[in-house]
Amino acid sequence: MSKSKQIVGIIGGGQLAWMMAQEAQKLQLQTIIQTPNSDDPAVGLADEVIFADVADVAATQELAQRCDVITFENEFVDLVELEKINNSNVLFRPRLSALKPLLDKYEQRCYLDNLTLPVPHFSKLEKTENDSNLITFPCVMKARRHGYDGQGTVILHDRTQFEETWKRWGYPSVLMEEFIPFERELAVMAARNRQGEIAIYPIVETQQENQVCRRVVAPAAVSEDVVKDCQAIARSLLSNLDVIGLFGIELFLTPDGRVLVNEIAPRTHNSGHFSLDACETSQFAQILRAVCDLPLGSTTMTSPAAVMVNLLGFETAESDYQQRRDRLGGFPQAHVYWYGKRQSRPGRKLGHVTVLLDQVEEAGQVAAAIEAIWRGE
Repeated sequence: MSKSKQIVGIIGGGQLAWMMAQEAQKLQLQTIIQTPNSDDPAVGLADEVIFADVADVAATQELAQRCDVITFENEFVDLVELEKINNSNVLFRPRLSALKPLLDKYEQRCYLDNLTLPVPHFSKLEKTENDSNLITFPCVMKARRHGYDGQGTVILHDRTQFEETWKRWGYPSVLMEEFIPFERELAVMAARNRQGEIAIYPIVETQQENQVCRRVVAPAAVSEDVVKDCQAIARSLLSNLDVIGLFGIELFLTPDGRVLVNEIAPRTHNSGHFSLDACETSQFAQILRAVCDLPLGSTTMTSPAAVMVNLLGFETAESDYQQRRDRLGGFPQAHVYWYGKRQSRPGRKLGHVTVLLDQVEEAGQVAAAIEAIWRGE
């Protein structure tokens, strides 16, 4: 392959890699992805594909030999194995040492706490310990690794539910957190380049159903003080990690106006999808700019407001839902993204729709209309 263009390796081939590959074409970059399945969304857009599990370090070593820089679509990687090939000939961005304190949710909490960033009260629970009697309800139990879209996270209301859930999980070491009766959930995407410059996207409100993101409203209707708190958290985290890349930071806003960190995603994130249509530079172009040493792009919104609605599976079926997608495409100011997944199941992210708005107050009504079309109403 010609080296006239920078070649970006992406570990993972889902919809995040698919949207990265789309933006890579606009930036005159080439992409090689490492992913196990031929029907993964990004396979059709990447310049080359290495078919292997994302944790297959031998495949990643081959990927490293064929590209200039490697970044990540997800965090389901084996850092211990990756460290074995982490040398001057392999350029991981973010670097592995920046990912290390984040991939395990308990270790992530400890790292944030050590930075004095605001987090819920938390602890680690092991099967060998006898402190489960100290748990107060309601609380939240999280798997330490590999949880996403509500998987590996349970809000516990009583001891019976706790004991049944922990037994079903197989009694692993878990993260226990206080339950935060938040006023709303917020998120911010932030990028940092090699020179230490940081670009922060507008703060958004995320709305969940069954612990899966259903919609994102941009910008969030919050005070300037809350915006500044969110931005300060992003700057502190990225600077202390000395990271090159783009992170998604999920946050709680409490009724008394405090901002607490919920979780960190060291990659592009669902809460930043609106940027594809509503910002001068999308989050997918921004991560590529950061890891390829291109100037960071403007994060300014190009419309007064926007709402992003995830198209979540509502049945177990095989369908492309073409008629519903056609109706969604006819909605004023709507931009439809279909990930090309062959199988639908309840809660699975099959695509998303972003609608540009004249004012943020329209978001709820517009989101409800989009969801009604998606349900076939």
